Amino acid sequence: MKISTILFAVLFIFSAASCSDDLERTNINPNETPVAQPDYLLTNAIKSTADTYWGTTNNLNGTLLFVQHVAKIQYTDVDRYIFTSASFESPWKSFYSGSLTDISKIIELGDQNANPNYKGVGLVLRSWVFLLLTDAYGDIPYSEAIDIDNHITPKYDAQKDVYHSLLNDLKTAAGLIDPSGKAIKGDVLYSGNLNKWIKFANSLRYRIALRIADREPELAQSVISEIPKDKLIGDGETAQLNYLASPNQNPIALFFETRDDYRVSKSIVETLRSLNDPRLPVFANKTETATPQGYVGVPNGLTTTDASNLGFSKTSKLGTYFTTAQTPAVILTTAEVLFDRAEAAARGFSSEDPQDLYNQAITASFKQFGITDAATISAYLAQSGVAYDASNFRKSIGNQKWIALFGQGLEAFAEWRRLDYPQLTPAVAGVLNGKFPLRYIYPGSEQSLNLKSYQAAVAHQGTDALTTKLWFDVY
Repeated sequence: MKISTILFAVLFIFSAASCSDDLERTNINPNETPVAQPDYLLTNAIKSTADTYWGTTNNLNGTLLFVQHVAKIQYTDVDRYIFTSASFESPWKSFYSGSLTDISKIIELGDQNANPNYKGVGLVLRSWVFLLLTDAYGDIPYSEAIDIDNHITPKYDAQKDVYHSLLNDLKTAAGLIDPSGKAIKGDVLYSGNLNKWIKFANSLRYRIALRIADREPELAQSVISEIPKDKLIGDGETAQLNYLASPNQNPIALFFETRDDYRVSKSIVETLRSLNDPRLPVFANKTETATPQGYVGVPNGLTTTDASNLGFSKTSKLGTYFTTAQTPAVILTTAEVLFDRAEAAARGFSSEDPQDLYNQAITASFKQFGITDAATISAYLAQSGVAYDASNFRKSIGNQKWIALFGQGLEAFAEWRRLDYPQLTPAVAGVLNGKFPLRYIYPGSEQSLNLKSYQAAVAHQGTDALTTKLWFDVY
C-alpha cells in the first residue's frame, strides 16, 4: 500500500508538471516574439501618436473649434465650450499609456542593443508627445511618468520645467543620432532617413524656444543661436505620417464616412475670402446647394437650432483634401519653420530678414496645399492685408500662421494663444462668459487615481478650468 501510494504521488507530480508545461506552451503565441522589437514599437508609436494628434477628440471636438478652423452644424455643445472631466480623457490616456509606453521601451532597447539611433529617435518622439501634453494641459507628469515600478502616482512637473527638459532632451537626441551609424527600421515617418530626424529634433527645439520667448527671451535666443539653419526642416522635409487606404486611413476621413455635423468656420472662410486666398477651395468645399457666395462658413458656438437653420446643404463642408483616406497627419512643416525663423529675426534673436522669411513661409504653405503658380503667389503677397508689418510681427505672423496651420488643431491652438492673433470672437452662445478656452481640463481619472499630485498641480497652476492661462501664455 505504501509503495502504491508513493508511486501514485510521483506519477501525479509528473502529470501535473506535464499539464503545466502544456498550458504554458498553449499560452505562447507562435506568431509573436517574446522579446520586444524596436522596429515594430517604432511603427506603432508613430502611428498611434499621429492618430491621437490628428483624431477627433484633439482636433474636431476640441482645438479646431477653439481656433475656429471648423464649426458645428449639429450637436453644438462642444462648440459652445460645454465639456466635462471626461472630455479630454482620451488624449491623456492615449499619449501616456500608449505612445509614451512604447517610446520608453524603444529608448531602453536602443541602449540594450547598442544602437543610439533608436534611442535618439525615441527621444525626439517622446519630446514631441510631452510637448503636445504640456501645451494642452499645462503642468503634467514628466520626470516620474512611465515608471510604474517606482512611481504609481507620478508628480506633476511645472510647465516651465517640462519645456526646459524637452529642450535638453532634443539637444541630446540630435547629438545621439548618427546617419553613418546603425540603421533603424519601422520608421514610417522618414523611412529611416536619420538626417531628417536630426532636423526634426532641431525644429521641435526651435518651436519650444519660441514657446518660452515671452517668458524667457534670453534662453530662447540662446537655444536658437545653437541651431544651424541648414539643420532645420527644409523644402520636402515636412514631418508627417502619410496614411494609406482603409483600415490605415486618416482618422478624420474615417470619421466623415458616417458623420456630417461639422462645417468650415465662418472666421476662416471670411478671412480667406477677404484676402483672395487661393487656399479657400482647399480648406472648404462649395455649398451643395448653390449660394451666391459659393463658400459659406458657420459661426462658432451657435445653438443646435440656430446652426441647423443655416441649412446642411447651404454651408461649406471641410475641403475634400482633408477628408480623403490618404490625407497626411502633418506634424511640423517647412512653412512653420520659416515662420519661426521670421519671428526669431523680428525679435532680434537672429540677423536674418524677417520679411523675406515671412514671404517664404507663405509660399511654402501654398506649396504644401498644391498651389505653385508664381504669379498667383506674387499677387497674394503684394496685397496690403498680407504684406509683412514690421511694427507688429505678432499680427502678420500670427494671422498667416493661423491659416497655414489649418487642420493642425493642437499646434494652431498653442500658437494662437501665444501670438494672440488673429483676434477672434468667442462662441456666439458660449458658456464661458465671453471668454475662450485656454487649455484642456485634466481628465477625471487623475482625481480618482492620482489625487494628491492632481491637487498639487491645481494649487500651483490655478483652477482646473478651461479658462486658466498656462505659463507660456503671457499676453
